[in-house]
Amino acid sequence: MTYQKEISRWLSGSKKNAIKLLQRLIQEPSKRGNEGKAQAIIVEKCRELGLEIDLWEIGDETLRNHPRFYCDRTDFSENPNLIAVKKGSGGGRSLILNGHIDVVPEGNEEDWDEDPYSGNFHEGRIYGRGASDMKGGTVSLLLALEALAALNIPLKGDVIFQSVIEEESGGAGTLAAVLRGYKADGAIIPEPTNMKIFPLQQGSMWFRLTIKGKSAHGGTRYEGVSAVDLASEVLAEIKRLEEKRNGNIKSRLYENIPIPIPINIGKISAGEWPSSVPDKAVIEGRFGISPWETVESAEQALERFVSEINASHEWFQKKPVELEWFGARWLPGNLDLEHPLLQAISNEYRRALGSEPVLEASPWGTDGGYLSNVGETPVIVFGPGVTEKAHEANEYIEVDKLIQAAEVIALTIINWCGIKSD
Repeated sequence: MTYQKEISRWLSGSKKNAIKLLQRLIQEPSKRGNEGKAQAIIVEKCRELGLEIDLWEIGDETLRNHPRFYCDRTDFSENPNLIAVKKGSGGGRSLILNGHIDVVPEGNEEDWDEDPYSGNFHEGRIYGRGASDMKGGTVSLLLALEALAALNIPLKGDVIFQSVIEEESGGAGTLAAVLRGYKADGAIIPEPTNMKIFPLQQGSMWFRLTIKGKSAHGGTRYEGVSAVDLASEVLAEIKRLEEKRNGNIKSRLYENIPIPIPINIGKISAGEWPSSVPDKAVIEGRFGISPWETVESAEQALERFVSEINASHEWFQKKPVELEWFGARWLPGNLDLEHPLLQAISNEYRRALGSEPVLEASPWGTDGGYLSNVGETPVIVFGPGVTEKAHEANEYIEVDKLIQAAEVIALTIINWCGIKSD
């Protein structure tokens, strides 16, 4: 028995409650360091569903000393991680449902048409920071679990719901959950994919290049060597490196993604005085990691690039470009296209929505890399949010898509975990 009709009917009747829950979550601005109040709403809901609760503050020595821990946050107090388990009867496959409670800052409020934390609902959409990324996806997970509970569907495998902190800053919350022992036979992360299914996830890491020139008076700038001019040369070479790295990617899942693994320059600073030739420039950026690469091999690619520039450029032979890795990192993820979890969610998508799912590669990093690389848990990223609105002003989610995603996820849980026979 698939329970498809019963689940669809139940979810359709629960739309008002879903809207209220998401509005409550959006109205608690869970930016970094302030996740606790929004997390409390999730805890309350999980207790209503009768799930086994594990609530704890991350940041112990085991986490901080792990080689994949990349986080500059020192205080995690009063902002806990949450795991809530729906125990199966045994004999089925287990499934992690992983969502993050943290959101990015709202940015310039003048760019918003309304309060970023209003949670306003109109014309089928709920607006506010986190609506798509990814409180809407988290509500889809909770709705799926509630539908199974309301319909008394007896599962064989365990379902492990996770609401973690620190995803937007590098994944420490999910890494902490893995190190606490939470692994499974599969995982779904409802990031904003526009209802597409992502078996591949790009990784990324932050880098800093320091370029040294020679100062001089601006009136005789020809006596100096401008670090800005040198930086321009380096930036041109970075563009060529990006083209080379992306030219090697042939997967059909990247057909609609112009640059599969970008090298983004996010910050440049140089000079101290308008009438002086700048003797130092600092470039900071994000280095994309292919789903088929390791972090270490990606590091080596940029390190080789810097070494080659230093060896071939006359000025850099005397004053080499310096490379520094810093800040957050997101591990890449790569699920085989024949994996049973991908087959399961694709089949249930067809059953629920009556159309063929779109398979694509994630254009950004997720916590999936921690689940798959450290936790050895196969990962699918699939969610109802709008990719183009994540991190932007006027972020929103379509409520109908949230309900549809919940149906696909509920059916996938049944498919994957199995139903206990009488």
